[in-house]
Amino acid sequence: MANNDVIIWHNPRCSKSREALKLLQEEGIEPKIYKYLDEHPTKEQIKEVLAMIGATPRDIMRTKEAIYKELGLKNVDDDEKLVEAMAEHPRLIERPIVIKEGKAVLGRPPQKVIELVKG
Repeated sequence: MANNDVIIWHNPRCSKSREALKLLQEEGIEPKIYKYLDEHPTKEQIKEVLAMIGATPRDIMRTKEAIYKELGLKNVDDDEKLVEAMAEHPRLIERPIVIKEGKAVLGRPPQKVIELVKG
């Protein structure tokens, strides 16, 4: 499988993200690695991923991050504002997210990425 067939939104410091990457590699897949903390995703990219997953912004937010509490996001009901917060503070985005052919999954647990790439 070519590198560009599968993309992983990856944080090398995250054990779940590393585990998902390892599972992909064990399947012979070398995904394109998108280090979303270094290259902040745009609001449009986040919305595309949400549509591919079939999720709401809060479904892929790290609600235990300090910045979540600092920004008072618990009380925000506006999806657009939540997406803006994730674009400005990508640390709020749960990881890993794996994308293949217009579909995506949040790799929690990491085994979900295998279901996506084999399905």
